[in-house]
Amino acid sequence: MTADTETLGEDFSDAVLAGQDWTRRAFVGCSFTEADLRGLSTTACSFTECDFTRTDLGDSTHRGTAFRNCAFTATVFAASTFHGCSLLGSRFTDCRLRGCTIRDSDLTLAGLSRVDLRKLNLSELRLREANLVETDLREADLRGADLTGARVQGARLEGADLRGARLDANSLVQAGLRGARVDLDQAVAFAAAHGLVVG
Repeated sequence: MTADTETLGEDFSDAVLAGQDWTRRAFVGCSFTEADLRGLSTTACSFTECDFTRTDLGDSTHRGTAFRNCAFTATVFAASTFHGCSLLGSRFTDCRLRGCTIRDSDLTLAGLSRVDLRKLNLSELRLREANLVETDLREADLRGADLTGARVQGARLEGADLRGARLDANSLVQAGLRGARVDLDQAVAFAAAHGLVVG
């Protein structure tokens, strides 16, 4: 993707940019700390190593936009939408993503440790090698999600729907899975991971 405009190292801290419509813009090493980006619409944009600490992204919409290695700390995501986006390697700290809509997106290598993702629809998302240590995924829809290589020590998956999800065997041992819905192949893998002999 080639951007029409590129912004390098700009400081947008405390800026009021609510309701704007950005298309094919690239931002590298920019700070949006405490900026008001409510209702922002981005299409085919890219943000690389940008800082969104305490940024308000409520009601924002992002289509085909990439957030690569960005830092989201205490960022507001209320009613925000991500469709066909990449969040590769981005880190989420003290964020609440409940109420977000995330579809057909790539969260490979994302840092989501201890983030509240309860009841979110995360089906078909790419979460390869993501950090999900102690993440709250209770009752989340993870059908068909790719969790290959994800770190899930202490993750809460009680009541989650994992049917068709790709999981490593160690994930079935390290996470809390009570009441989770699994398919037959996953049930066999779970038994084997716990030392049971099936058949």
